[in-house]
Amino acid sequence: MKKALKILGVALSLILFLTAAPDAEAKKKTSSEKILYIPHDNRPISDEQTVAVVEKAGYKIIVPPKEILGSRDDLGNPDRLWEWLERNVKSDVRAAVVSSDALLYGSLVASRKHNYDRQIILERAELFKEFRARHKKLPLYVFSSVMRTPRTGIASGYGEPDYYRNYGANIFRYTALRDKFELEGLTQRETKEINFLRKLIPARAFDDWSRRREKNFAANEKLIDLAKENVFTCLLLGRDDNAPFSQTHMEGRKLAAYGAGIDKSKYLTLAGIDEIGLMLLTRAINDYTQIVPLVFVEYNSGTGGETIPTYSDESLDTSINAELLAVGARRVEFADAANFVLAVNTNLEGSTREANQPTNTTRPRAGTDIFANLVESYVNYGLKVAVADVAYTNGADNALMEQLKNRDLLFKLHAYAGWNTATNSTGFALSEGILALKTSDRDRRRLLLTRYLDDWAYQSNIRQAVATRLNWLKGDGFYESLDRKKYSAADWSSQLMIDFLHKNLPEVGIITRLHVEFPWNRMFEARINLH
Repeated sequence: MKKALKILGVALSLILFLTAAPDAEAKKKTSSEKILYIPHDNRPISDEQTVAVVEKAGYKIIVPPKEILGSRDDLGNPDRLWEWLERNVKSDVRAAVVSSDALLYGSLVASRKHNYDRQIILERAELFKEFRARHKKLPLYVFSSVMRTPRTGIASGYGEPDYYRNYGANIFRYTALRDKFELEGLTQRETKEINFLRKLIPARAFDDWSRRREKNFAANEKLIDLAKENVFTCLLLGRDDNAPFSQTHMEGRKLAAYGAGIDKSKYLTLAGIDEIGLMLLTRAINDYTQIVPLVFVEYNSGTGGETIPTYSDESLDTSINAELLAVGARRVEFADAANFVLAVNTNLEGSTREANQPTNTTRPRAGTDIFANLVESYVNYGLKVAVADVAYTNGADNALMEQLKNRDLLFKLHAYAGWNTATNSTGFALSEGILALKTSDRDRRRLLLTRYLDDWAYQSNIRQAVATRLNWLKGDGFYESLDRKKYSAADWSSQLMIDFLHKNLPEVGIITRLHVEFPWNRMFEARINLH
């Protein structure tokens, strides 16, 4: 009996937290407006977390079954996805937002590993034109990736062909020097280095890698041609993990030049990729409602918007300006004139660090108090504040989160994102901030809780705590392939997350019904089930 009462109390605590301060908006969620959405894979952030943000703004998102979306091991099925898309166009569908990587190759990972002929890929791209001819009035938003160039084999996370584990660092450096040669020329020492690197990389591996990139480049050129023919309402081309000098940067600038002259509201290249699904869904809603959100952007002191983050080839301010254009928003010069403030947490010196580094502690760094004061002043002034937490990549800034917790600001924020790369976080926070304008107070808190559990609790703390002790667990498995350790690692992560909640988010109430899963059989991302 006592156990039953305890479980009931747990459930009531969460319900009371999520339904506190009811408002009129909470009663309106009966919209029949539907949007078709094909993500580029079935990771939680690409699929259900993105869908949740949009659905809490009052729209029904129709997504393909997970079994035909690409995963880590199943590269997806482009033919079945095309069939699904055609079958689900109904009279109540207001737009389609689709990943061309899913429809051309099967998934984002498949774009790096497939063995499709160039002709098959281009024929699939031509299907967009046929789809447009059949559905002339349906707004069609498409996002595509310029293939990434991981800096090392370890950084590739088994998302590239197997040989990249051995030769990835050499491939990255070789292509970075080729890019630099085209832009600036090489020093005598660099010329010797590039010649030496070319000999180190087996021809068979490099040819395979290059051929797949050539197919991707040709497919993106084809998509740009279709954009010129107004097949798409908007085409966004995302440069996956890259650097100022890299193969991705080289291809990105050439594709930007190829599409020169197209209206930027219809075709744009961006740094990043995983955030673009939510960005285009946001754009589709802004177009449909004919609303142009007004956003004021504020950076932390120091380098701020001139920061060039890890995994990017341009400054943060350049990226955010492109993201604003992509989602159909406008940047304003004064906070008072904005619908919300996008506050960007950067390091003073202009670096972005990794969230699993020992420096990511709760101790304030130079700039922590400055940024927390900035956020607090805007909140106290009555403005909505969305925080893009990009001081660290692949997780939240523990020092900032400690300050926001101590100042009782966590659930007073309008939106928050601190996951993966800097542009993943800025694009997601911007989009969530726009959609939160249509969201009830209850749902806003629920979305914030999702991000705090994922970006702060898991990515910046629990992931490292479990990863460093995986050898304690029985069975075969390691960080990138958990295998027989997966379920015990999930149980351990779940308990650590419950402890984290009790310590850092007491306003949520006592939670024990929480479980972490590893849908891609690795520790890099988690699915957090909270009922």
